[in-house]
Amino acid sequence: MQTKLAKLGHVALVTPNLEKSHWFFHDVVGLNEQKREGNKIYYRAWAEFEHHSLILIEGDVAMLDHIAWKTHEPEDVDYFYDKVKNAGLNPAWVPEGEEAGLGKAFRFDLPTGQTYEIYYEMERPLAPEGQRSRLKNQAYRAWDHGISPRCIDHVNFNVGNPRECMELHEELFGFKNREYIQLDNGFGMAYWTSVTTLVHDLAIMFDEAGRQNRLHHIAFYLDNFQDVARAADIYRENGIELSLAPGKHGISQAGFIYAIDPGSGIRLELFSGGYHIYDPDWKPVLWRESELAEGIIWWGPELSPDFLANSIGPE
Repeated sequence: MQTKLAKLGHVALVTPNLEKSHWFFHDVVGLNEQKREGNKIYYRAWAEFEHHSLILIEGDVAMLDHIAWKTHEPEDVDYFYDKVKNAGLNPAWVPEGEEAGLGKAFRFDLPTGQTYEIYYEMERPLAPEGQRSRLKNQAYRAWDHGISPRCIDHVNFNVGNPRECMELHEELFGFKNREYIQLDNGFGMAYWTSVTTLVHDLAIMFDEAGRQNRLHHIAFYLDNFQDVARAADIYRENGIELSLAPGKHGISQAGFIYAIDPGSGIRLELFSGGYHIYDPDWKPVLWRESELAEGIIWWGPELSPDFLANSIGPE
């Protein structure tokens, strides 16, 4: 049986305005600040035990720094290092102390430019007194401040050839294609793929300009659609424009709301519902070109071409 990655661990983002991005992700969205170190701030949501699920890094250009994936076992880190090296992707070990809370890990660039980090060991610090939940199976008190999502859910990026990128994830890391959009000419435009039971831990979408290292959005999970509606109110009370108002995706069947971090321009999705896949013989669900709009938005706001095209990263 193929060894596969275990789950999405965290995402690191570069923002030109660290304090404004901190206000958005901490005060408005409601993530918990775990640590400040140099030009970095580490965060985690209330149900997360690992040291962080989001890192904000101050820099000149808003972009994706890296996406981190956790392995099932400690020895799997060496397994994937060798696999990535044999694929010609030039992995490099992360120097000790470069990322707070992180154990043995390596990074490498995908052919499409995005940087991946593979790790197993991560510190699991207790939440501070006064913020700690009395529930032993969660880290922080829920609803302590802001919108208060439960945990990180998925990441979505843009590439020039989504099918090639999907195949690489299948071969190297054990991802499974769950749903996809295929144009009438046979071109695979977008793939929703996972290593967990989630319908997607990662979405891979087409970038018309063929640009490298593009990020479409990151997503955190809310428990139900009422929480999504509450998020809309909290966003508006704080003067945050909704880039895509509440609705439901056809692909994934999840409720959604999208907003833009004013410090970086990075798009955040708050995601609720969806479904889990337990069938080992699941067949990827095909959405055709004529079904694209309702695949993306089953009901809710009208789909804008800009929503699919706009992404963050170096030009």
